[in-house]
Amino acid sequence: MEPELLIADEAVSALDVSVQKQVLKLLDEIRQRLNLAVLFITHDLRVAAQICDYVAVMSKGRVVEYGSAEQVFGSPRDEYTKALFAAAPGRNWEFGKFATGVTRPAKRSRLRSTRKA
Repeated sequence: MEPELLIADEAVSALDVSVQKQVLKLLDEIRQRLNLAVLFITHDLRVAAQICDYVAVMSKGRVVEYGSAEQVFGSPRDEYTKALFAAAPGRNWEFGKFATGVTRPAKRSRLRSTRKA
């Protein structure tokens, strides 16, 4: 069996930061070793901004915005996405800064994220 996709649904929610880091590192190692795409489903915008190349924002079961992490975090178009960022804990945190690759690890071309409403 050679899977092409790993679905990680809330894989790091409710974990402390140090354990989150370990799980994210493990997911990336698995992704690289098996050449997998990862669908990373999360409510944690900070994690998504740091690890995902593409982001889909969902509201009420529908995708309301989709694009590169740089585009979605740096310049959101949808009103729901803008409201979501404004309501995020620590909203002074610069999502766009992380999504532009300034501090994000090297290219993770197959990592994906969705946001559940």
